[in-house]
Amino acid sequence: MQTLTVLLPVLIFLVLLLFIGYRANHQLKLSRDFQSEYFLGSRSLSGVVLAMTLVATYGSVSTYVSGPGLAWGYGLGWVVFAAPQIITGFLILGILGKKMALLSRSTGALTVIDLLYARFMSRSLCVLLSLVLLIFFAATTVGQFVGGAQIFAAITGLNYKAGLLLFAAVTVIYTAGGFRAVVLTDAVCAILMLAGMLLLGAVILADGGGLSAIMAKLAATSLDASGHSTLLTYNAGGALPLSLLFSAWLLVGFCTVGLPQSMVRCMSYRSTEDLHRAMLVATIICGALMIGLTLLGVFARALIDKLPAGGSDALIPTLIVNHMHPLLAGITIIGPLAATMSTVSSLLIAACSAVVRDLYLQLQGHPCPDASAKKVSKLLTLAIGTVCIVLALYPLDIVAWINLFAFGGLESAFLWPMVLGLFWMKMNRRGALLSVILGLGLYTLFAIFKINLWGFHNIVWGCAAGFIGALLGSFTGPADRQEILLRFFPHKVRL
Repeated sequence: MQTLTVLLPVLIFLVLLLFIGYRANHQLKLSRDFQSEYFLGSRSLSGVVLAMTLVATYGSVSTYVSGPGLAWGYGLGWVVFAAPQIITGFLILGILGKKMALLSRSTGALTVIDLLYARFMSRSLCVLLSLVLLIFFAATTVGQFVGGAQIFAAITGLNYKAGLLLFAAVTVIYTAGGFRAVVLTDAVCAILMLAGMLLLGAVILADGGGLSAIMAKLAATSLDASGHSTLLTYNAGGALPLSLLFSAWLLVGFCTVGLPQSMVRCMSYRSTEDLHRAMLVATIICGALMIGLTLLGVFARALIDKLPAGGSDALIPTLIVNHMHPLLAGITIIGPLAATMSTVSSLLIAACSAVVRDLYLQLQGHPCPDASAKKVSKLLTLAIGTVCIVLALYPLDIVAWINLFAFGGLESAFLWPMVLGLFWMKMNRRGALLSVILGLGLYTLFAIFKINLWGFHNIVWGCAAGFIGALLGSFTGPADRQEILLRFFPHKVRL
């Protein structure tokens, strides 16, 4: 009976997502431009929906699990590390939002790589980035499925594989309804992620005796030689050096401008007013979620003195199971499931576009016709999703490694070609290609051989190498054609 009580809210949530996917699929059938509707929702997102889908795409299962678990150990220092996530939505939309929207409309681009091809006219660059995107997105999807299924099993008591098949199958099915289905379900997921956080926060505060009692207990825990709690310091008593702080502010802050799954949202909104509204809403919601969940991990130290047997990732499931009524636990578990499903659906639709739009264009020399795209897109989304589910049922160590590596790898590959390509007229195809090769190459090399220079994360060196590659290529290679520069920099080109 207890398992059924926990499952009931989850089942209602999954049915709701399937219904949204069904309605979006109906609108997809009525659309006159299938690919524009399937990959961008006909560029019709409102500001609130744009903000919600951006936040839900950025938030993942690790937002609910790994972040709070690490905060339990490091204290408020980990909140400082999570702080740059507040600005991600504002940063992405503020830097890229308007220019990507205008240029994607004028060039007819429906994907990030579409736009990069219009800017650099380089097949080598676009094939390379399409393969990078496809491999990393698939691996990340597997990792999200594994993490979500583990939480589901820990809280409901169901078999890991049964839980995986239930929520992963629903995710793949509604994603096949296209971009509109993805962003609408993302909006629902973002709201439920907030609800789950608030419920969990209320339980922690109640069982901990209130905020004053929790802070008093934290102040008496993990004392250093001078008698002060390391949990209340910005660097966890030296456990979090400034080099790592700088790396974190790049990896989960400023360099998130280079994540293609977030970039594509900049091409999908209706108007400038919607963009401005989305910047405000995304900043508020993202800040509440990312900082709120991390703080809950710190406050949980007042309830849990010793980490569960499963380590830091088992902290939140343990809290939900031991401190919440089964019905509330069922509602709260929707939060991490929603984070998983929203991230996965965005990755799946982008992986499908990498094949149907990007690779097809580069290999065939012309865009995929709408008639063929209608037949292939849904089947490909279902096929990629099915492969990821099978891999999650029997996860390989290499997939877990790639999943950890993929976030920074995508930033190393996409950041400079897009940012410099849109805002620096001298950036050319050689610069873009060298940026990807050097940036992703050095990032990969450091990750494989576990090279650690002065305590900085690999993302620092990957982005630095990518920037140097962009400069070298741009100053040694030929300038791009005049008609391309005129389209992308109309006020700077001299006729």
